[in-house]
Amino acid sequence: MTDTSLFHPYTLGSLTLSNRIVMAPLTRNRAGSGLVPSPLAAEYYAQRAGAGLIITEATQVSEQAQGYQDTPGLYTPEQIAGWRKVTDAVHAKGGRIFVQLWHVGRVSHVDLLGGKPPVAPSAIRAETKTFVNNGFADVSEPRALEVGEIPGIVESFRQAAANAIEAGFDGVEVHGANGYLLDQFLRETANARTDGYGGSIKNRARLLLQVTDAVSRQIGADRTGVRLSPVSPASGIVISGHEQQQFNHVVDELDKLGIAYIHIVEGATGGPRDAAPFDYAALRQRFGRTFMVNNGLDTTLAEQQLGGGEADLFAFGRMFIANPDLVERLKTGAALNPLDFTTLYGGGAKGYTDYPTLAD
Repeated sequence: MTDTSLFHPYTLGSLTLSNRIVMAPLTRNRAGSGLVPSPLAAEYYAQRAGAGLIITEATQVSEQAQGYQDTPGLYTPEQIAGWRKVTDAVHAKGGRIFVQLWHVGRVSHVDLLGGKPPVAPSAIRAETKTFVNNGFADVSEPRALEVGEIPGIVESFRQAAANAIEAGFDGVEVHGANGYLLDQFLRETANARTDGYGGSIKNRARLLLQVTDAVSRQIGADRTGVRLSPVSPASGIVISGHEQQQFNHVVDELDKLGIAYIHIVEGATGGPRDAAPFDYAALRQRFGRTFMVNNGLDTTLAEQQLGGGEADLFAFGRMFIANPDLVERLKTGAALNPLDFTTLYGGGAKGYTDYPTLAD
């Protein structure tokens, strides 16, 4: 019989999670000098260690991978040391924590890249904005990656995964969602390549699969997850109508790699769950291990999906920003703190570590 409680322990790979509720990755733009997690980051994540699993804010794998002001990296000794303080604090509270590794690709600005253009599968500019120079600005025109540069992208993810283990993380999530580089390669509206990384479903999936394979070989498949957003128009992605075939193939191949989980954004990221027609059950059937879902969840919907065998883990995003003790609130039906939208990006403790718990 399926365990239909969100609040019972769950086995993920080689880890035992205290419950099935996951803190989704949430960009907060509060890294300090050298793009090192701020001293407040350890407190922020430790406050939320009641989650069965924390997935950190997206963290760039190289200098080239940055797309927003004050987002942390995981490619220098100082960044590794900064993240070690975070993982130590979470583990001291009994929590589990993965880092989400990203390369933003074309969703960046020359002012973040030393005057260089962002890189992308093709020189197609994204119709979106980024956070730079303390405000939102249109992203810059990208250049297409040369085929000889692509092994370096794969290596940057592999090395960042190794750095993650050195920093004390329990595992990593490869960011293949929300219109960033790996997702850009998947999309026929962003990828016009005619080499081995474009033109067909198989070729467009090649980079994501090479990155995931490299990461899982480095740290173990049981410590590796991948996030996907099949029909989200996030970060300038244009939905083509051919997403089902593309993502069926991607999940078939990820299943062969034996990774611990896939993390699916249902619908539009931060928007409607029915943004475009898509059969998520087809992905669930193709993947033999943990299936995590995200977007617009509440306890009723999560329990329905768990009871129906539609998913195993349930990622909550903005609720966790305003409610450090979200798991306890959901379990007891307590009221939730309102979210202060003015403090989401950048700043200090206000709107970051000062939200009250029930105990407060």
